[in-house]
Amino acid sequence: MRVNLITHPAGRSQSGGETIPLSLTIRPACGLPGDYELPTDSAALLQLLRQQTDLSADVLQRFEKSLRATPSARLLGVELSDRVLTDIGYFID
Repeated sequence: MRVNLITHPAGRSQSGGETIPLSLTIRPACGLPGDYELPTDSAALLQLLRQQTDLSADVLQRFEKSLRATPSARLLGVELSDRVLTDIGYFID
């Protein structure tokens, strides 16, 4: 499923600013309703994106820079599998 990922700050950074607490909004890219909020942090989000998407290293690097500059970053049109969306709680049986 193609989704838009939008981050929002969710508190203060820990470990000298290495990890940023975030609230991640997952929104269907097709414009249908279905927003989902996921509490996470920058390290966990970047790990998920590296392991579960086919985004290029350049795209991930720009997104990481954007996260560090302002925690309200966006990644649009990201393909996430149904399994990944189920694992993070987007789909409920």
